[in-house]
Amino acid sequence: MLITGVAGFIGFSAAKRFLADSDWEILGIDNLNPYYDPRLKAKRLEILSPFPKFKFEKLDIVERHGLFEALKTFRPTRVLHLAAQAGVRYSLENPYAYSSSNLDGFLNILEGCRNLSVEHLVFASSSSVYGANTKMPFSEKDPVSHPLSLYAATKLANEAMAHSYASLYGLPCTGLRFFTVYGPWGRPDMALFKFTRAIIEGENLDVYNEGNHRRDFTYVDDIVEGLVRILKNGPAVADASWNSQAPDPSTSFAPYRLYNIGRGQPEDLMEFIRIIEKTLGKKAKINFLPKQPGDVVETSADVSSLERDFGYRPQVSVRDGVSRFVEWYTEIYLPLSKAS
Repeated sequence: MLITGVAGFIGFSAAKRFLADSDWEILGIDNLNPYYDPRLKAKRLEILSPFPKFKFEKLDIVERHGLFEALKTFRPTRVLHLAAQAGVRYSLENPYAYSSSNLDGFLNILEGCRNLSVEHLVFASSSSVYGANTKMPFSEKDPVSHPLSLYAATKLANEAMAHSYASLYGLPCTGLRFFTVYGPWGRPDMALFKFTRAIIEGENLDVYNEGNHRRDFTYVDDIVEGLVRILKNGPAVADASWNSQAPDPSTSFAPYRLYNIGRGQPEDLMEFIRIIEKTLGKKAKINFLPKQPGDVVETSADVSSLERDFGYRPQVSVRDGVSRFVEWYTEIYLPLSKAS
């Protein structure tokens, strides 16, 4: 199996689980860009490197010749594509990073999979694609045509691109709309990471939209369990009951599927902060700010399709997940971040 973005949060977590639980050989690739602390990425790879069936290559998916050469040499039967330029707010500052990695890079992945007749491509989309939708919970069967950020627009484009390859070439594709993933080894630009750091260091904690947000926070182990179930089962297949007169966006006449992958139980942002405060035993210094461009006020995942098809049921409560993250942050990340 090929895992792109293997030094990233979800890529690392998925690779570690597959290497521990299965006989699959894994080629992990990552460009190790400096979007956030490179020491965190290096430490993740250090944990993966002792596994005898793991191989890492520093590659950028945008550089198609190097990517295609690696694919031809390794010849994966399954591809878990997680490499992307992440972050809603950063897309306002550096939009070209998103067109390069998320559009050009994804096209290279699709072409590589097509040329090798890969059995199944599983790729990361995002809950951000729901954009201006306000009907809760978000369902894959609902139309999504009003993204609120360039990041969301690129993820929506990925879904359309994958469907075109499923239709044209019979490439089985499964897209996963991730909902606010958190946990140990997470990204420093994510809410839990930033909130924990600010509270520990006694800094002001910026909270946008006056705190009036709800998020479907999903613990990383629950996400990985979903990935394992999808990749160990058969690839996406055509939906024999798909109706072109009333098209369901989540399935197709082609071998293509879309799934939400989240906890399915949204949490008020201020309650989430209170859980962090209680876990740390320290109050936050909150600086309320207006809503930021591109922000979605509420996310809530309808995961019934994933439950039906793969028996997916999230297990980790927000309180337990925050506790596990704080333990990792204080015992592992703080010493790592202070190392020279």
